[in-house]
Amino acid sequence: MSLPATIPVLQPASPLARPITELIYITLGVGGVVFLLVTGLTLYFSWRFKHRGAQGEPPQIFGNARDEIIWMGAAAAVLVLLFGLAWGLMNKVDPETGQDGTPDIKVTGHQWFWEASYPRASNPAGQGVVSTATEIHIPTGKRMLLQLASADVIHDFWAPQLARKMDVVPGQNNRVWIQADKPGNYLGACAEFCGAQHAWMRFTVVAQTPQDFQAWLAAQARQAAPPSPGAAASGAALFVRQGCGECHRVRGLGARGNVGPDLTHFASRSQMAGGVLSTRPGDVVRWLGNPDAYKPGTRMPNFHLNDAQLRQLTAYLETLK
Repeated sequence: MSLPATIPVLQPASPLARPITELIYITLGVGGVVFLLVTGLTLYFSWRFKHRGAQGEPPQIFGNARDEIIWMGAAAAVLVLLFGLAWGLMNKVDPETGQDGTPDIKVTGHQWFWEASYPRASNPAGQGVVSTATEIHIPTGKRMLLQLASADVIHDFWAPQLARKMDVVPGQNNRVWIQADKPGNYLGACAEFCGAQHAWMRFTVVAQTPQDFQAWLAAQARQAAPPSPGAAASGAALFVRQGCGECHRVRGLGARGNVGPDLTHFASRSQMAGGVLSTRPGDVVRWLGNPDAYKPGTRMPNFHLNDAQLRQLTAYLETLK
């Protein structure tokens, strides 16, 4: 089960996205009126002034200063109108960050998944920065400042219901505000071609009430619970033995990798691998069995695990909630 193929672009759910949608409709309306006017006049003049006499060269008219000024002035007025609306829109969707400018969430684009960390999160467990992947959690009714960075190539962060689009450039930190009016899951994607799996670099913004958001942060700050004896414990040992910790971090297991997603609370998420699969046990088994079959070109290697190893490793990952 993967994320839906379509993203509701023209259904804003944020005061930062609503002005963009309104400007889209205004531009479509103005463009539609101009199209109908030009097309209508072209058809009318073609019929009204068609040549009915004998064959030959029709009368030639060279220039009409008044009409040319009127048409050019009308076109310029339309452009000035749209420019003025766009200028006014900029302050609404991209307000000043203020003197502090400290980001609430740091989002990093990887080939091909999104990583989100919370440097200012309350962390009662004292276990470092909260980090997640494919899902970005925010509280409702509060404007959050995202700092966008890339770990490899140019990406583009796009959550059309909640914020404007912003490039994610290697070696450069860009910023964008995001806000949600009410709780819910809002789809986003990379909008800049970034390689073979660009189409499967999706993410979900999970908007929660402030209370639920704080509870989520507190839960995410905890270390991974030790697995119970049995398949899960065998899976944890296999995780260490196979060297999975060289790429993935699991706080509480000693895995400190930072190449792939942080898996400390893997099972608390609904999607993985940039949205191509869910975190249900069946999908996890399929992914671990042959990642390249579901996401060709992925950086995740195939360890050629047998059925017993797949079940054990999946059992362990499902305990990471």
